[in-house]
Amino acid sequence: MCCAGTFSPTSSDPGKTSRGGTVRAQWAVVEPLLPERDPRRGRRPLKFPRRLVVDTVPYVLVTGCAWRLVPYDLAPWDAAYRWFRAWTADGTWDRVRDTLRDRLRVSEGRDPQPSAAVLDSQSAHSHEGGEAIGYDAGKRVRGRKRHLLMDTCGLVLWAVVHSASVHDRAGAKLVRAGIRELFPQVGLVWVDSGYVHIGAPKR
Repeated sequence: MCCAGTFSPTSSDPGKTSRGGTVRAQWAVVEPLLPERDPRRGRRPLKFPRRLVVDTVPYVLVTGCAWRLVPYDLAPWDAAYRWFRAWTADGTWDRVRDTLRDRLRVSEGRDPQPSAAVLDSQSAHSHEGGEAIGYDAGKRVRGRKRHLLMDTCGLVLWAVVHSASVHDRAGAKLVRAGIRELFPQVGLVWVDSGYVHIGAPKR
């Protein structure tokens, strides 16, 4: 998700909004990864360009603004949010992230499949989430906890989010279960002391 666009205050690209967005080279990579709408199957043509939608979603994620406060020169917030949810559910954002990560690794002379990774967690305050809300006694935070598994380039491989009350070791098992098939070559994971005795990924 976070790699779908890069924002700059000004641009010479006439296809960008005044607030920045994807440049032509970026869009050429991202566009083929987005699902097509086929009018022959009863699907109406998009009212707003997909590129504008792609520019709007990262704007919200990068700036942290509310969806309803999206600037006027981007896609309407309700349309952007609807496509954000749809593309999350069908795996589009995962496909974009994985493709861009693999391209970056190859450009640096690395194998697309990492053999080593770094795992860490972060607890954040939250007042919503139902059963997914808990208290992290170690960090004195009530909210949710996320585990990020990154390659040695700092690119996200896998993420797991749950209640902050879940111990790091238990959360690491969820991460390990998710990466076995996606990243079979990962044989070394660097962690801090909170993850001791979780074992190596099974092959």
